[in-house]
Amino acid sequence: MNRWLWAICLCSIQLAVVRAADLPKPTGEAIVSPDAKLEHLFTRTAKIEGGLTEGPAVAPDGSIYFSDIPMGKDNGMILRFDPKTKKTTVFAEDSHKSNGLICDSEGRLLAAEGSDFGGRGVSRWDLKTGKRTVLVDRFQGKQFNAPNDICVDRLGRIYFTDPKYVGAEPRELEHRSVYRIDRDGTVLEITHDVGKPNGIALSPDGKTMYLADHDNGTDRIGSDEKPKPGAMKIYAFPLDADGKVGGTRKTIYDFGDQAGCDGMTVDEKGNVYLTSRGQKRPGVLVIDPSGKEVAFIPTGAPNQPDDSAVGKPSNVEFGIGDEANVLYVTIDKSLFRIALKVKGFHVQFAKK
Repeated sequence: MNRWLWAICLCSIQLAVVRAADLPKPTGEAIVSPDAKLEHLFTRTAKIEGGLTEGPAVAPDGSIYFSDIPMGKDNGMILRFDPKTKKTTVFAEDSHKSNGLICDSEGRLLAAEGSDFGGRGVSRWDLKTGKRTVLVDRFQGKQFNAPNDICVDRLGRIYFTDPKYVGAEPRELEHRSVYRIDRDGTVLEITHDVGKPNGIALSPDGKTMYLADHDNGTDRIGSDEKPKPGAMKIYAFPLDADGKVGGTRKTIYDFGDQAGCDGMTVDEKGNVYLTSRGQKRPGVLVIDPSGKEVAFIPTGAPNQPDDSAVGKPSNVEFGIGDEANVLYVTIDKSLFRIALKVKGFHVQFAKK
């Protein structure tokens, strides 16, 4: 068993210890009370191997859909958490290795489907019937690498990132890029000015695209190749009136030699919530649009060994309605939530 897979197994074994441990208090009282606690909602029980939970997305009824991603040939699943009953059920037994999820303005679930026996495209699910429709799986005739995270703008256009981290499938595209699917189905490359695009979010005014560069240096985690890690940074790209990059990117946060951000979201004030996966300080890092830290919510103990660190968050999403100030976080193979003092922003549900 290689070192990476062993770390996954160890993660599973130690998960209960993480829940019981006394995590540092959250910081940033304008955002979160220092006494606020993460509430455990779900941990995987399905007999699938490795991987993690990902991509929480709020639906119009307030329920939270999220991905459970295994490694290899095991099917991934899309799960649904009901805040009213606190029950988690299976929505899709085969997610086609969905990663990031988001609901559109019509209440349909959009999924970025990855590699490692996944769909390698973007699909749309009807939440009433469970029917899946593939929207795109190619750009200029070539298969996408492994769509990872996804967001929408006020016009319903779909932005998604396309890095690659796992799977034996060969890459067909030269770049690891950010793409947009327009309402008519046209696919545009928005930028490839990034090493490995991962988490993505748009500012509430739609004028800035936030992008996580999480360049771990390999297209296949767990392979025998020796990774050469690159940038672990958060970029802000200015967008023009047509939603395309209209200027030079700006680095607003640099994680240095630590693992950087996976998924992200924004609140109504424009703050950006980053899932920081570095073993020295795992948690949700909240920055303002300039990149200044304004809050931090620990999700794991600090200063853990690299090969056995647990409590690593992968993605975040705010609830709606009575839970507009509740932040959902996927951590390891689990789902948690925590009450904040601010409300999230969902452009697809915002009043026109």
